[in-house]
Amino acid sequence: MAGNLNVLLIGTADTKAEELLFMKWCIEAQGANAEVMDVGVLGKASFVPEITNREVADAAGKTLEEIAASSDENEAMSAMAQGAVAIALERYKSAQIHGVLALGGTMGTDLALDVTAALPLGLPKFVVSTVAYSHLIPPERLAPDLMMILWAGGLYGLNGVCKAVLSQASGAVLGACRAIVLSDPARPKVAIGSLGKSCLSYMVRLTAELETRGYEPVVFHCTGMGGRAMEALIAQHEFVAVFDFALCELSNEVHGSVVTAGPSRLEAAGRLGIPQIVSPGASDMIDVQTWKPLPKVYEARPYHAHNRLIASVAMTSDERRAAARILAEKVNKASGPTTFLLPARGIQQWDRPGQPLHDPEGLSAFVDEVKAAIKPPVELVEMDCHINDDTFVDEALRVFDQWVADGKIHAGSRQAAQACA
Repeated sequence: MAGNLNVLLIGTADTKAEELLFMKWCIEAQGANAEVMDVGVLGKASFVPEITNREVADAAGKTLEEIAASSDENEAMSAMAQGAVAIALERYKSAQIHGVLALGGTMGTDLALDVTAALPLGLPKFVVSTVAYSHLIPPERLAPDLMMILWAGGLYGLNGVCKAVLSQASGAVLGACRAIVLSDPARPKVAIGSLGKSCLSYMVRLTAELETRGYEPVVFHCTGMGGRAMEALIAQHEFVAVFDFALCELSNEVHGSVVTAGPSRLEAAGRLGIPQIVSPGASDMIDVQTWKPLPKVYEARPYHAHNRLIASVAMTSDERRAAARILAEKVNKASGPTTFLLPARGIQQWDRPGQPLHDPEGLSAFVDEVKAAIKPPVELVEMDCHINDDTFVDEALRVFDQWVADGKIHAGSRQAAQACA
């Protein structure tokens, strides 16, 4: 099979010829094929790429001369990104590529993020970047299955350090092409937003119940990138329904925390009319990095360190009201079936009596604000329970089952339900 595998290799062939040819050699030495897409604008490549920069410009509806004549380098690279996306999608749809490997500095990474985000889950995507994992990259631009490696020693020229990185990337994308196990498209999937069981434990029972109904539950860890991945896959129509029960990323976004999935969190399902049940799990706290000094504004607040990476402080009542208004504003825009479950006795494990973030007054302020802000046709269900109680899961399943019975959600797979029985 290796000889039939083809990797699309993306970079600026005028300035990165050595690196591109080295990666092409690494891939082909493993018995696969690699075709280079040149996305450079100003210079001329020292070799003939399989996809020239003129073809990329044409795919963007422009000539290379028109793009090169632009006095704005950002505008020029954005135009090349449009062409690169169009060609990559065409190659994917015609089964001509089995993976994508791109390299670049900030310019090449900017373009590569567009290309990889446009391609579906399951097509291996690898980016070699001088800004890998940097805060310069907004979470909403990352494909849910994107792999990155820091381009160490690769600013100018091919050297031993650079070769070590590029050869690893070449092997990694090719290994992914050979090893990928695609999900079963016949089994309907349901997205669930959550956190770890120590904070939000409802998913333990919820996933089991969905499996017995013939659905494949897919749980996302909503600590920034998890929620972003969920939004991206919702936008690709991967799910027949969404249980969005951990909205901490959106509350973090409202209050400036780095633990965010970006400003578009809690929008994809509503925009596309996908049935969603929403609940504000853990949206009463602000997440911070445990390893950094606590900002002075938070020093007097209740604090919980989850581990050496992430900790949380309690929101004030006013901050909770602000978060509640934003959550409601997004939910109210939904175009499909939407129910908002509001557990009035607490929305995360550490707000129970005796726990470090217990604040009855703050919770009451949040509940009151949600009740005032949620508007029909969204169904608001206030519940006299905690989000981690069985009563909460019972109500979520009642709504889900009713939507299935009404034909709003595709019925689950009988074979899958029997396998789980």
